[in-house]
Amino acid sequence: MIAAQAKLVYQLNKYYTERCQARKAAIAKTIREVCKVVSDVLKEVEVQEPRFISSLSEIDARYEGLEVISPTEFEVVLYLNQMGVFNFVDDGSLPGCAVLKLSDGRKRSMSLWVEFITASGYLSARKIRSRFQTLVAQAVDKCSYRDVVKMIADTSEVKLRIRERYVVQITPAFKCTGIWPRSAAQWPMPHIPWPGPNRVAEVKAEGFNLLSKECYSLTGKQSSAESDAWVLQFGEAENRLLMGGCRNKCLSVLKTLRDRHLELPGQPLNNYHMKTLLLYECEKHPRGDRLGRGVPGGTG
Repeated sequence: MIAAQAKLVYQLNKYYTERCQARKAAIAKTIREVCKVVSDVLKEVEVQEPRFISSLSEIDARYEGLEVISPTEFEVVLYLNQMGVFNFVDDGSLPGCAVLKLSDGRKRSMSLWVEFITASGYLSARKIRSRFQTLVAQAVDKCSYRDVVKMIADTSEVKLRIRERYVVQITPAFKCTGIWPRSAAQWPMPHIPWPGPNRVAEVKAEGFNLLSKECYSLTGKQSSAESDAWVLQFGEAENRLLMGGCRNKCLSVLKTLRDRHLELPGQPLNNYHMKTLLLYECEKHPRGDRLGRGVPGGTG
């Protein structure tokens, strides 16, 4: 049994060193290339409209706010300012979404985003996205990379195609810290040993994002609140759950396997599916990372 486990650990180490590290290096090079173009476009956007300030920044060789969907597809989250005059409304009526409504007694004119507030007092994610899309389209024509970047049409979301190889979605968002949505109140399930209470507290303090993007669960619904809803996203909280043990290394292996063997038409499986699968298995088999004691950096 010990010999078999040692052989498995050896093979995992070998695969991680030879395949995963090479994948990481290649994607890091792509990210640097892509972020140069996106940063230039967002700089032009900011000149036109100072409320849309780029929050894409490199910290410790990692770009904050950038998510790798696949080796050729990325999402950049553009954090907006001044959400404080709004109440976060999460009553379960909009699956996976929430709305932002003017606080009682607040006047529309008190908001930085006054023209995007509906007659009912909601801050419209759709209206902000539409305005941002117009600004990005203008910026693409003016930026220094205009020969290699173009807007992707036929979508309400802001998507750029760069050098005919990469697709980058830029998503306006608000960062919510110190609160936790009611729609996620069932997490974590009671009586599971992982994650522990300290890690749960850290994750919930990390908070979540509200994204201005299409929500497929609301497609075809016409209610004004639904069309103005913001999509809940827990990327930073999920990344905090992956810290420690060999979870990040396991995720790297899964992503590498996906890229090499599951790159299928229409991309039915992307990196987020791999992350979700791993987190689910960590809850289901909380001691399953003991194998990580043999992986470089793994601590169980």
